[in-house]
Amino acid sequence: MSEQTIVPLVRRASLAPAPQREQALVTPRVLREMLPVPPSVAELVEQSRAEIRAVLRGTDSRLLVVAGPCSVHDAPSALEYARRLASLRDDHADALLVVMRVYIEKPRTRVGWKGFAMDPDLDGSGRVNDGLHRSRELFLAIAGLGLPIATEIVNPMLAPYLEDVVSWVAIGARTTESPLHRELAARLPCPVGFKNGTDGGVDTAVNAVLAARESQTTIAIDDDGRATLARARGNPDCHVVLRGGARPNYSAPDVAAAIARLEAASLAGRLMVDCGHGNARPAGIGQLTAACDVARQIAGGSRGVVGVMIESNIIGGKQTLAPCRAPTAGQSITDACLDLDETAEALAELAGAVRARRGPA
Repeated sequence: MSEQTIVPLVRRASLAPAPQREQALVTPRVLREMLPVPPSVAELVEQSRAEIRAVLRGTDSRLLVVAGPCSVHDAPSALEYARRLASLRDDHADALLVVMRVYIEKPRTRVGWKGFAMDPDLDGSGRVNDGLHRSRELFLAIAGLGLPIATEIVNPMLAPYLEDVVSWVAIGARTTESPLHRELAARLPCPVGFKNGTDGGVDTAVNAVLAARESQTTIAIDDDGRATLARARGNPDCHVVLRGGARPNYSAPDVAAAIARLEAASLAGRLMVDCGHGNARPAGIGQLTAACDVARQIAGGSRGVVGVMIESNIIGGKQTLAPCRAPTAGQSITDACLDLDETAEALAELAGAVRARRGPA
């Protein structure tokens, strides 16, 4: 793929909102009719959800690996990354269940770019209808390659537009304590990972898992965009994701402490580790350290870690948006990522650890 085809147009980098009148969003039903799910993709989604559940429940000995860009800002380069990740996935299919991280919303501590769905042109214009259309189009294209999709849902109102193409959902550190996100998780049709709080505390995530397991009545947006009362059945496949905080929490003692808290709450002692965020010290390259540490735990026989998340892109590191200059294709504009060679190294370490844990064939 030539560079010309994967460099998006960036008009402004200030992210100052463009003056505009209120406009209605396309409804989930209309967007789904415009971009329907092909039978092959629907089959992939259902099968991958079942496989992820099996890993989380300990009945599948593979390791769940969610890998991909910190955030998608350029659909063609995300699709190119997906093609390369699919090749790496095939190398370790016996040991790893690889799901692509396709994040199109970004939570902000203060302000900043809110993600591809909210601002697809990276210029503050807020063309959300276009962003939703392009996001769903990208999800379908990636799933069409045979790669299941993982995403974070920041705004619960956007879930109906995309949830039928998603195999795993993250609730981030800033929203794990939110009742709205816990209610959302209770009604989603796929496994959901709750990250520990930004301070590193695990109890918030444990409480979120407990809350999302319960059936409850919630307010939701239906396929026609109307507010409606919905009955959430409760989601038995919610789990904790360790993502660090003031300090990393991927080490064996941290994992053991988190598992003890889960078991004290009568939950299964299994969790995921996010190698990025507070677990990446220094940022980006520290992910390899975290992944290798987790691999050693797995190779040593630990069955507590059932999944790993890695922020990865075609080009490693990150870049800063600049006025009147298109960003480098395939490189993060948010958190620093591993490049594909580093990603291949991490996957090989993790796959080798899974095989070692299984013992001689």
